[in-house]
Amino acid sequence: MPDDIRPMTIAEMPAERASSPASKAQARGRFFNTGNAFNMQLPVVPDHLFTAEPLRALDPATPTSLIACDISDQLACAFPATTPLVLAHYARIRSGETLHTDFNASGVIAYVIAGRGTTTCAGETVAWNIGDLFILPGGEPATHTAGDTDSVLWVVTNEPQLAFENLRAPAPGQAPTDVVHYTGAEIARQIDLLYAVGRTEQIAGSALIFSAERQEATRNILPTLTAAMNSLPGGVVQRPHRHNSVAVSLVIKGERCFSVIDGKRKDWAPWATTITPPVSVHSHHNGGNEMALFLIIQDGGIFYHARAMGFEFAEQPEG
Repeated sequence: MPDDIRPMTIAEMPAERASSPASKAQARGRFFNTGNAFNMQLPVVPDHLFTAEPLRALDPATPTSLIACDISDQLACAFPATTPLVLAHYARIRSGETLHTDFNASGVIAYVIAGRGTTTCAGETVAWNIGDLFILPGGEPATHTAGDTDSVLWVVTNEPQLAFENLRAPAPGQAPTDVVHYTGAEIARQIDLLYAVGRTEQIAGSALIFSAERQEATRNILPTLTAAMNSLPGGVVQRPHRHNSVAVSLVIKGERCFSVIDGKRKDWAPWATTITPPVSVHSHHNGGNEMALFLIIQDGGIFYHARAMGFEFAEQPEG
C-alpha cells in the first residue's frame, strides 16, 4: 500500500506480505492483525428444515441414488455440507438394486427409514430393517442392497470435516470404528429402560446415546460425532437449553411437534432433516399424544475433546 494512502484503522488493512522475500517459502507468508482476522464473522449456520429431500427419497419414481442435504452455498463452504462439519444424505435404493458408496469420512452413520436389505462393508454384512441404526468404518467401500421393497436410509458423515483440512479417509482397517449394528427392537428396549429408571430435571431430556466398543471411553459414536435417539412423551416440553455443538436431526415420529429456536417456532415434518444452530437457545415441544422420536447427530465429540461444549439451561428469548 502506498505511504500516502493509509487505512483508517488496522481493520481495513489488506493481507500483508514480506517486503523483500528471499525464497518461495518467505513469499508464501501472509500477515493479518486483530482488526481484520480476529473473531472472523463467517456465515451463520441457519435454522433450516430439509423437506424436499425426504419427499424425493420416498417418491417411487426416484431412482437408486444419494440425495444430499447440501447448503454449502449458505455456509460459504467449498464442499458439500449440511453444517460446517457434517453432511447428511437420504439414500434411496430400489427393490433388488444396489447402491455403492465410498465416503471420504472417518465413519458413516445410517438409519433405516423404509424397507429392508443388507449392507456389506469391511468384510462384514449387516441385515437391516426399519428402525435399525448401523455404523460403518470410513475408508471402506460399502454396498447397500434393498430387499423385496424399496428402501430409504438416512446417512450422515463427517465428510466436511475432512474436506476442510484436505484430508483423506483412513486407510482400510485404520478407521476409529468397526461395523456396529443397533436393531430397532433393541433401541426401543433401551429407551423403555430409560423411562423405567427415570431422571431429574437437571438431566437434559431422555435421550439414548449410541456408542460402541472402540469409542466407549468417549461415549461418542465417532471421535468428533455424537449420536442420540431423543424421545419426548406426548404433551411434554424439553427444557430450553443451548450448547456449542450443532445438531442435525432426523424427525422419525411425532404428531403436532415443533421446536422453538431463539424464540422462533419451527414445525416438524415427517422424515425431515432439521438443523439446530450452535449456541442457539432451543426447546422441543410435543403437542400430540404419542411418543415423539428424533435421531440427533452432533459434532459434539470435538467440543467435548476441546472442553468447550458449553451446555447450559437457558430461558427462551421472546419471539
